[in-house]
Amino acid sequence: MKSFSKKLISILLALSMLFGCATSMGASAAASVGEFFTDFGVFAFDKILTTVIGALNLVIPDSDEIMKMKDYSDDLLFRGTETMLDEPAEGAKWKLGYGKASVVPEDWKTKDYYLGGFMSMQNGMSNKIEEVVDDMQVRVIAVDDGPGRGIAVFANIDSIGMSNYDIKNIRKALIELMPDTKFSTITVTATHVHSGVDTQGLWTNLFPKLLGNIAKNYIRIGQMTPGVDTEYMAFLTEKAAGAMKTAIEDMTEGTMKYAVKELNEDYFNNKNRPSSDSLIQEMARFTFTPDDASKKETLIVNYSAHPDIAGLAVDKIDNGRQLSGDYVVHMGKVIEEAGKNFMFFNGAIAGIYAGRHPASDGVPTDRRWNESERIGRELGTIALNLSNSEEVIRSNADWDTLNKEMAIGGDNYTLWFEDWEAATEKELDPVLNVMISEAKIRVTNPLIQLVGKLGLVNYNVYKEGLRYYIFVEVGYMEIGDVKVVLMPGEIVQDLIEGGSSLTAEGSATGKEFGLPCIDDLFGEDTLCFGLANDAIGYVVPDNDYKLALIAGHYQEMISLGKYAASSIMEEFVAIADKVA
Repeated sequence: MKSFSKKLISILLALSMLFGCATSMGASAAASVGEFFTDFGVFAFDKILTTVIGALNLVIPDSDEIMKMKDYSDDLLFRGTETMLDEPAEGAKWKLGYGKASVVPEDWKTKDYYLGGFMSMQNGMSNKIEEVVDDMQVRVIAVDDGPGRGIAVFANIDSIGMSNYDIKNIRKALIELMPDTKFSTITVTATHVHSGVDTQGLWTNLFPKLLGNIAKNYIRIGQMTPGVDTEYMAFLTEKAAGAMKTAIEDMTEGTMKYAVKELNEDYFNNKNRPSSDSLIQEMARFTFTPDDASKKETLIVNYSAHPDIAGLAVDKIDNGRQLSGDYVVHMGKVIEEAGKNFMFFNGAIAGIYAGRHPASDGVPTDRRWNESERIGRELGTIALNLSNSEEVIRSNADWDTLNKEMAIGGDNYTLWFEDWEAATEKELDPVLNVMISEAKIRVTNPLIQLVGKLGLVNYNVYKEGLRYYIFVEVGYMEIGDVKVVLMPGEIVQDLIEGGSSLTAEGSATGKEFGLPCIDDLFGEDTLCFGLANDAIGYVVPDNDYKLALIAGHYQEMISLGKYAASSIMEEFVAIADKVA
């Protein structure tokens, strides 16, 4: 069987190369030389990869974990509030509680753990943790807007991403801790930090596991080795559920305010795919102030950028084996130093990374993670002062001294608040509407099909005929009059705000996406909380999807496939019809 498989793959590889060459030549005959090679490369790679890996999928049997569609169940799916209120209930008050816990593995010095987010050739494609430079956390808020509506629990975990399978385990653990509590939603999001413990199973000692699971899959002896560390996931589940319980028990009455401000584009390292021209530059902040003055305020911040600074291997010292919460944990430190609780939600971040320039000014740093500390502390200070005037900000600190301290090794540190205009802050009525539903996505990416067959990722995969599907949760919320969508994965920002990649002229296929963006459905001020309730990789508009490593299409390599965006957006169209 193995010998036959090798021959089959070799033949298919040769045929696919010939097929790709022949058809690309015909399609690009009238193009310029540059366009020809770009089109040729995209088409050929797409055909080779889908044909070869598709053939490999044909000869590798399904694992026992892949289920039949008839066995699908929506257990542990919380569909939101029973009604969508237009105004607060009589006597309603906001209630919010806060909890957090460290999720750094206690035995990291004696046991091998791997960072998720980067594959490093200098580390043999295996980033084993060698150093813990700062904390990794789960942060939780529990919120409701009145009795009987159910508590909405939101957890944010410093991790590369959490699958819906693992999130449902967290929900189950919380229910076991608090069996008599009514929940409207239990939503878990990830910061998408690239220097945390791998929670998806794609960045461990991948190749030994891959080869071992192929063998086990054929001979059907022994269980396949999961990609994630199951003991760590159990530890993470316990910590998350415990922090949720703490937040619920901490709930107290108070007021909720909201402010949003567009930041300078230098705070975003824009690596959008060439066809996508949206850039979400807003930082949004919810501030919960308890009526009890002895309790802390809670700042809830939404900012859209990859926390990927600390995890990249750049030299022998910063070798991509340093555990770090990246800029997010340092935002939290600044806000906590000001006597407040910190909650974070990342946004639609597909091609957007944290811009380091504003907080660096070319100043050298000893370690790469120092750069994430600098930008994180600056973003945290901005969050604290979002609605303050420049005059107030200047009066709140000894900026001359700080300027000198921050400019160590350089001439100057740019004061971020020069010519600052304060954001308008408004109080929000105690209305929390939540609607959660599911989208069924066909998995067409052969690479993801392969790792699914080999049990490396924790997804509930269903098979119908010869096709594979997963179900993802999508959600819509109203916090007062602020609208928020809960979206799984790393979203191309055009899907939120609109943009070139949704058009026929700007897309890779020359076709229209054909569905409205989020702003068209719910309004231009709608926020996005990304990586919510599932980590499904990049979500790319169907009409701009090309499985290739070149010409700005690397994101497709880590995606469910060409129907993910339309499947999700069709569900949001249905939600918009209901809430209208």
